[in-house]
Amino acid sequence: MRPKRKCLPLRDPDPTLAGEPVDLSNCDREPIHILGHVQDFGCLVAVSADWIIAHASTNCADKLGFDAEAMIGAPFGDIFPSGLAHDLRTRMQTLANQNASARLFSYPVFGDGRRFDVSIHASGHLTVLEFEPRADEPGDRDDAAQVQGLIARVARHDEMESMAREAARGLKLLCGFDRVMVYRFEEDDTGTVIAEAAGPGMESFLGLRYPASDIPKQARALYCRNMLRLIADVDGAIHPIIPDVMPNGDRLDLSLSVARAVSPIHLEYLRNMGVGASMSVSILRQGKLWGLFACHHNTPRYIDFEKRSAVELFGQLFNYELAQLEMNEELQQADKSRALHDRLMVKVSSGVDLATTLDTIGADIEEVIDFDGISIYSNGHYVAQGPAPTAEEFAGLARFLNTTQAGHIYSTDCISARYAKGDDFVERAAGMLALPISRQPRDYIVLFRRELVQTVSWAGNPDKPVEIGPHGSRLTPRKSFEAWQEVVRGRCAPWTRAERRAADALRVTLLEVVLKIADETNAVRKRAQEQQELLIAELNHRVRNILNLIRSIVAQGRGSGVSIDEYCRVLDNRIYALARAHDQLTGTKWSWVSLRSLIDNEITAFLMERAARVSVVGDDVDLSPSAFTCLALVVHELVTNSAKYGALSNETGTVDMAIARRPDGRLSITWREKGGPAVNAPTRRGFGTTIIERSVPFELKGEVDVRFKVTGMEADFVIPESYVREGAATSAGTVAADEEAAVDVRLDGPALVVEDNLIIAMDASDMLGDLGAEPVITASRVSDALRELDAHEFTFALLDVNLGEETSAAVARACAERGILTLMATGYGAEEAAVEDLPDLPTLQKPYTSEHLKSAIGKAQKAARGK
Repeated sequence: MRPKRKCLPLRDPDPTLAGEPVDLSNCDREPIHILGHVQDFGCLVAVSADWIIAHASTNCADKLGFDAEAMIGAPFGDIFPSGLAHDLRTRMQTLANQNASARLFSYPVFGDGRRFDVSIHASGHLTVLEFEPRADEPGDRDDAAQVQGLIARVARHDEMESMAREAARGLKLLCGFDRVMVYRFEEDDTGTVIAEAAGPGMESFLGLRYPASDIPKQARALYCRNMLRLIADVDGAIHPIIPDVMPNGDRLDLSLSVARAVSPIHLEYLRNMGVGASMSVSILRQGKLWGLFACHHNTPRYIDFEKRSAVELFGQLFNYELAQLEMNEELQQADKSRALHDRLMVKVSSGVDLATTLDTIGADIEEVIDFDGISIYSNGHYVAQGPAPTAEEFAGLARFLNTTQAGHIYSTDCISARYAKGDDFVERAAGMLALPISRQPRDYIVLFRRELVQTVSWAGNPDKPVEIGPHGSRLTPRKSFEAWQEVVRGRCAPWTRAERRAADALRVTLLEVVLKIADETNAVRKRAQEQQELLIAELNHRVRNILNLIRSIVAQGRGSGVSIDEYCRVLDNRIYALARAHDQLTGTKWSWVSLRSLIDNEITAFLMERAARVSVVGDDVDLSPSAFTCLALVVHELVTNSAKYGALSNETGTVDMAIARRPDGRLSITWREKGGPAVNAPTRRGFGTTIIERSVPFELKGEVDVRFKVTGMEADFVIPESYVREGAATSAGTVAADEEAAVDVRLDGPALVVEDNLIIAMDASDMLGDLGAEPVITASRVSDALRELDAHEFTFALLDVNLGEETSAAVARACAERGILTLMATGYGAEEAAVEDLPDLPTLQKPYTSEHLKSAIGKAQKAARGK
């Protein structure tokens, strides 16, 4: 059995008495016509152009002492003293808008000792006056002073719940009702009692929730227009407005009436609860209904207009304190959001992919918005942390998010209520807050919250708040007030307005970052494309030069009178020397490199036997990677130009190079040619001359002075200190072949060559055959190589790392499993040759000669014996 509890009397489902439904089509923009009656504590008179055209007949006759019938159509001045009209017009002049009323307290309307509280407001073209007889009260009253003290106590609190509790206590002291509750509207328009002040022994309604239908739309609009409503006696008499239709055919609008009667359905609702009187005071925030002060009394209770005005003042000041509290919270939230913006901009604006920083981003966001799981969905890639949907589950959820309003955050505390498949992951993610982070609705950061199983105590069954009565579609009040407990599942803690506001600010921040990264990426891509086009053109130029140089090397070796074997050996060494120099220039290790090794490699590679005619003096230094790349091109052009046109183009010319550190730390390099043919200054600047003259100033901000003297070209280079350090780096090596003795290296048994270039495969087969391998089997694809491994028992394998669209990693692993001595051949540099899934095997650099192959096999055999 559920315990029986009374529910809060806030329902006013039918605010009319005439039985007609209220037109809600324009209720947010036009007056709501509350028709028909006023309560017994006040009398009402409607005036048009100083003529009385309507009144609450019986009540006016009783309280004002006039013949009700005679009042209709009578001049205002015939019924009321002229002083009243003057005072009322003066007060009306102070009204700022049509939704306000002017008031006179304890006013001697007739000068006969009777005093009235008078309210006046405009209703269209009519003026509506309401009179409430005032009982004599001894002494002076100062209700406003009480309000100030009570609000001062409210203002001391800095949390919503404690402020509401203090306000309920203060209002109870001010108005004297048995119970005062603070009723707050939730995001879904339901309402919850968040604070309560009740007399001793009264049952508490604190924490009860009420369906949105308890206060219909038209009633909410009334609460926004008329801040206070008093029902002094639920069994009191009510009096009709006569006539019920004005001369223009309209009914009198009683929206702002202080004595307006309420629906008999609502009165029956109160009687069913045992409530004798009630009063409600609107709590407004930014012009919208935030909640209500709901006041109940067990017996009839009337408080005069002056006291009610003090209650209104209390409500208005509470609205101000509420706004101040929420504004302070919003400012604090804004400060947190701003700090989050700054941190995120620092972390991710450098171009780092958001997905790679999910953990740090999540930690920052959690300081502002509470969540259980977080995910990033970008360019079809999904990364999640904490409880969240899987990638497959989120794929469908992403399609759902794409249907929501573009460019706005999307939040729900129940995913499954909006997206049916949300039931599949409700135990991990019941609610979400999605932030679109791209211009198109396709990339998101999504925050998830777990299911929050909670028991909600409703004031009656929320699925059956009212019943259909004998009048058809008109509502009848509930007669049962049992507390209805509902276990709510599939929902998370609601996303608050402050959290949604912070999320929207975060969305703007992340969108700014994403767009910035996109712009930077586009700029980098454009620069890279331009650089690529330049490099392709330069590569074409260099390749042609290298091919031409190789042709010259081959041609220079002919006719030297040496044997074929000697000629092949010299040619192999020269080509290898050229390849090593090129590898040194384009390698990606990017460490400090010896300048002398750079010069030696270039001289040896391109001058061959003329290398002795180049003298290099001075201490060695190391160059930074950027300076090394620049000077490699410069030295290359100096050497090749001298070999083609300068001192090294004949049999007698020489070159002197000097390297020296200046006192200021800068590096000086001099180049002096002599003994060569007469030099003429070039008539145009070719690519090589441009490299010599402009590379150092342009790239290194150094200095260059090139002079074309008849006796030979001279050049002076000055390299800034930041690109130079004392010689400490390991030499980049020379192009000479490894001369380690390997005369005893022999192979025995079948050998496998895996190479996708036919000529290189044939050459390697010949080399291995000369070392004793028999037979030598070649394969160009991984599948062919694996098939050959199953068919033969190989003793040695030479594997090219890169086989076009695949690598030989699988073959290398198969060879390692079979214990086959294996070498990896590659045309990449030492660092580039590293492939993650390759076994740790010795590597042979391309191009290689038979001596290099023989030496590498000897080392591999020696290492194998050592194991």
